[in-house]
Amino acid sequence: MVRPPYARSAVPGVGRLGLIEPTAPGELDALGWSNLDGVELLWALSRAPNADLALRTLVRLQEGLGDEWTELDTALRSDRRLRGRLFGLIGASSAFGDHLVADPSSWKLLAGDMMLPSKEELTRRLLACVGAVPETGPNASPMLYRSTLTGPEAISALRKCYRDQLMVLAAADLAAIVENEPVIPYQTVGHQLSDMADAALTAALAVAVTAVCPDEPCPVRIAVIAMGKCGARELNYVSDVDVVFVAEPSNAVASRIAGEMMRVGSSAFFEVDAALRPEGKRGELVRTLESHVAYYERWAKTWEFQALLKARPMTGDVELGQQYTDALGPMVWAAAEREDFVPEVQAMRRRVEASVPPELRERELKLGRGSLRDVEFAVQLLQLVHGRADTSLRVMSTIDALTALAAGGYVGREDAANLTASYEFLRLLEHRLQLQRLKRTHTLPPPEDEEALRWLARAAHMRPNGRHDALGVLDAEIKRNSHRVRRLHAKLFYRPLLESVARIDKEALRLSPDAAVRQLAALGYSAPQNALGHLTALTRGASRKGRIQALLLPTLLEWLGDTPDPDAGLLAYRRLSDALVDATWFLRLLRDEASVAQRLMTVLGSSAYVPDLLIKAPDVIRLLADGPSGPRLLEPHPEDVARGILSSSARYVEPVRAVGAARSLRRYELARVASADILGMLDVPQVCRALSSVWAAVLNAALAAVIRASEAEMGGPAPATFAVIGMGRLGGGELGYGSDADVLFVCEPRPGVDETQAVKWANLIGDRVRTLLGAPSTDPPLVVDTGLRPEGRSGPLVRTLASYQAYYAQWAQSWEVQALLRAHTVAGDADLGLRFLKMIDKTRYPEGGVSEQAVHEIRRIKARVDSERLPRGADPATHTKLGRGGLADIEWTVQLIQLRHAHEIPSLHNTSTLQTLDAIGAAELLSETDIKLLRDAWLTATKARNALVLVRGKPTDQLPGPGKVLSAVAQVAGSLDGDPNEFLDNYLRVTRRAKAVVQRVFGGE
Repeated sequence: MVRPPYARSAVPGVGRLGLIEPTAPGELDALGWSNLDGVELLWALSRAPNADLALRTLVRLQEGLGDEWTELDTALRSDRRLRGRLFGLIGASSAFGDHLVADPSSWKLLAGDMMLPSKEELTRRLLACVGAVPETGPNASPMLYRSTLTGPEAISALRKCYRDQLMVLAAADLAAIVENEPVIPYQTVGHQLSDMADAALTAALAVAVTAVCPDEPCPVRIAVIAMGKCGARELNYVSDVDVVFVAEPSNAVASRIAGEMMRVGSSAFFEVDAALRPEGKRGELVRTLESHVAYYERWAKTWEFQALLKARPMTGDVELGQQYTDALGPMVWAAAEREDFVPEVQAMRRRVEASVPPELRERELKLGRGSLRDVEFAVQLLQLVHGRADTSLRVMSTIDALTALAAGGYVGREDAANLTASYEFLRLLEHRLQLQRLKRTHTLPPPEDEEALRWLARAAHMRPNGRHDALGVLDAEIKRNSHRVRRLHAKLFYRPLLESVARIDKEALRLSPDAAVRQLAALGYSAPQNALGHLTALTRGASRKGRIQALLLPTLLEWLGDTPDPDAGLLAYRRLSDALVDATWFLRLLRDEASVAQRLMTVLGSSAYVPDLLIKAPDVIRLLADGPSGPRLLEPHPEDVARGILSSSARYVEPVRAVGAARSLRRYELARVASADILGMLDVPQVCRALSSVWAAVLNAALAAVIRASEAEMGGPAPATFAVIGMGRLGGGELGYGSDADVLFVCEPRPGVDETQAVKWANLIGDRVRTLLGAPSTDPPLVVDTGLRPEGRSGPLVRTLASYQAYYAQWAQSWEVQALLRAHTVAGDADLGLRFLKMIDKTRYPEGGVSEQAVHEIRRIKARVDSERLPRGADPATHTKLGRGGLADIEWTVQLIQLRHAHEIPSLHNTSTLQTLDAIGAAELLSETDIKLLRDAWLTATKARNALVLVRGKPTDQLPGPGKVLSAVAQVAGSLDGDPNEFLDNYLRVTRRAKAVVQRVFGGE
């Protein structure tokens, strides 16, 4: 019968098999598989992770086997399990393909009823390949042997035997991809790999004993302790094996045996790493048990106790190894009580995350966010926190620990099951990536390498699901599991805490009060009892708000835990929640906008300055969201804010109400600027400009309101025009959070008005403005300081323009001339203010520059300020205003240059320190290096001073000593990783260099 031309052949073509190499048809013919007898083989081959790689390897095997190929061919046709193991192996791993081709007959290891060998059998095989026999003599031990082979022959024999056993495991692990074979559980693979490592290093130790002690019994007791993944029996296919050595005595012979074992093991099997020993790679390779104990009692860091969680005797003198774990075990479970436990753990976590290059963070299975390390870190921390009281948590492997945590009620059972599944999925991908070339890797292929990703999808047994092909399914699974790890990472710590206080699920296991307090203390809360009370209050009752809080708090608490002061942050969040109890938008916004919630927690846990502002100006919280063009916190412009303050206050006739409206908008703006500053969205000049603008606007609003009220009371226009001249930082547009407003009040009688009457009225206006703005309030204070006026505090509050002119022409002292350098109109009558500035130009920019006598006087005053005004007990090195290289040093130096050169360089007619520095550089009065040093010091000191106010909630100029407050200041000031030592070192370095410039330029040296 002739087959119709459209009928499909019973023998699939290369396209249907997924073979894309042009050589595939010829290779199938060479194998004799292109006919009906080979159909079953062809379909099995098509299911290999990389069918072309598997086919190419089979052809190489055929060539290597020669006449023996028939035996393998026959076995493949009849043994479905062999097909699954072989095709899965050589389609997933080019390295194992090369291993098989180097010894073609080793395919027989994969045939028949292949069983994974026990640890005892693995040890026997590896010892046998080097002719090892039990060691005799006084230090004999059940796991200590002596080989008959040493040198390159021993290494070659061990490598072949170990690689064969690794191949058997990999083939069994991969078989289910090709044939309907049982999937080997992840834990079984990890246990088998760890047992192989134990057996391998037992054999390597046997070779080392013979090499170091060829003619005498081993003169020392030596134990090898497995650490890390091997210690926990969850080893990867390709991984360093971490070990620690204990010996009695710890002498040169013991060190030589340990070193030789590491050399043999690293040459034959895998990298053997002893870096987890005391003092790391700088420490002694081998120590006695007593030396180990002494080190951990006196010197060990928190991470070293965390590493000991997975320590177990591996080989050698097992009795000595058990003594090691028995001696150090109790120290592990007391580690959470250490004073530095939380900051050390947090710093270690930050270092791990920072170690991943940004371009690899989404592809890094081990160290990125939502990665294996997130799971391991969280699980180990919970073990350390609760394992002291609950011995059921003293297990080594991550999966076993999750199971124990769930059984003990420290983690929800569903969460533990989900996290276990995600952890095993990520480990599966890690294993498949490593098997490809037997290289240590944890990095997914880049998104553009579809071929590599498609191979990984097939090797990980991803199958099309009707909506996506295997590659699409892999991509979706990676995203789903990574997201789930990130989400559950927070819940691991905080969900049980909430279940302890909120009765979310009556059937759920809840932490005891003591366990909840322990957990909060370990997460960085210094007053855990208070924190537990806040959680109880926030989640109280069965209301919808309580349920939403219970859903939000796990993530909010995690973010708070990363802030400088989680306790204060949680208290502030509770106060804010209480204040907004009737604002339905608040919790909804936090629930729906993760970025808003995270930013709010960062602000609340970093600052004592902002929470009260937010409680009174809660709409600022909405600005924590992102808009179309970026963060909404940055959308308002200072000019627009100033106009808003003026127009809002102008609606009220009564000055108290007008000033109240201005205060309200100021409060809103301070909360916005401070939040953006804490979140790193504004630089120092932007912060200073915004704060100066809002201060000027409030002054304008208050002055306008008082004048309006006065005119209404008099029934006519004011008898004088009135202007406010900003001095100091206000005049320079460089206010900080803790700055007062230094001002001068100037008036001018209107035509036909008696000067005495006009000045009397102006004094009443000035005094009323100061009183209204200085009225007690819970807001940051509004202090209007007129101490820089002529004759200081003993002079009249307000003068006419003519009076100022006469005074400055005859009586101006050096300090008053210097103060005028920063004079700038900020409020009131703009024309009067401009005429005042033009009038004082002759004084502040004198023809020919200031006299040498004036320079000498300025230097004398500066020396007096340095010696007398620095507060008692202040540290001159870290006082941001008056200290070495601080703000006063920089500003006085800049102002002296202005006094000397501004008469001939118009660009020096500037009230801003930073802008004047730029002008000094452009005029080449100082070198670029000097300008940079002065600029950096001014910015650094201003940033530190602002951070001090944000952290402490009140004005202060002195940096604190090492401790919690300095850490908070460092973090708010944007120091790398919030490291207080790095922040302080940088501050001292920058200001010291600037001081050298100040001494040379200001001091005339």
